[in-house]
Amino acid sequence: MSVFTSLSAEQASACLAGYALGTLQSLEEIAEGVQNSNFYLTTTQGDYVLTIFEVVDRLAIPFYVGLMAHLAERAIPCPAPVATVHDGYLTELGGKPAVIVQRLPGRSESAPDLAQCAAIGRLLADLHLAAQSYPNPLPHQRDTAWCAGVAAQIESQLAADDAQLLRDELAHQQASRPPDLPRGVIHADLFRDNVLFVGHRVSGLLDFYFAGVDDLLFDLAVTVNDWCTSADGELDEARSAALLAAYDARRPLDRRERLAWPTMLRAAALRFWLSRLYDRHLPRPGKLVVAREPATYRAILLARRAADPAPARLA
Repeated sequence: MSVFTSLSAEQASACLAGYALGTLQSLEEIAEGVQNSNFYLTTTQGDYVLTIFEVVDRLAIPFYVGLMAHLAERAIPCPAPVATVHDGYLTELGGKPAVIVQRLPGRSESAPDLAQCAAIGRLLADLHLAAQSYPNPLPHQRDTAWCAGVAAQIESQLAADDAQLLRDELAHQQASRPPDLPRGVIHADLFRDNVLFVGHRVSGLLDFYFAGVDDLLFDLAVTVNDWCTSADGELDEARSAALLAAYDARRPLDRRERLAWPTMLRAAALRFWLSRLYDRHLPRPGKLVVAREPATYRAILLARRAADPAPARLA
């Protein structure tokens, strides 16, 4: 989350007039993340988060907001959107769509232990199962085709070895990623800073604005790459085993998924290396923007390639 659109207390108060949430007590910008403008709101009725959508396709926003409402109704601890006095979820601020959601308790864990890794594995499986009944599917917007499109935009700005690594990995994904894995709605960005804990209990899953229909295994790989990676990019086997076993106990992985696991770990690493390269080379102006370091996911990608039994690798 970042702030690309500034918001005054007067503007926030005017927005709250469209809700039955009382009057504004405090307004605070949220610095984390890279996609939308976000603010903590405290009103006389409680604590909330206000999101102004900056670059998200307007046609996709009802999918994201509706998905959060759907999951919250099924006991998945995600921020439930708050309805306006007109019974819709969306409003506008500065000509941009906006939503207010519940602010959930807890804090993120930068160094999760085995029990917390298991907890997020279980909950990710529960999310996948609960989302199966969501009636309005939307394709995941940052799939392999997106990766290829971004690569074409930034390759000329990369060092020669990075450009070669990018071409090599894209070719591998296009040739080797299986077309027939179990699919469904995925979160697609379940990093540690998008999960809140109270002790070892997951109290909140945040930031559903990359969600869409894709391989469920891709979502699991995104999560493992962030939650179970050591400082040098290598997988922490104990944390990975705890997370995967907990997920598999809720939604058993089939043989196709087990065989595709090395390729999917690489796909997830490629996606986030590319998005960070894109943000570095083609940045958007914004306030309090947190720059994500591309080298982190380059190291993860190289480690996953080295661990993959597939024969074609960059030396």
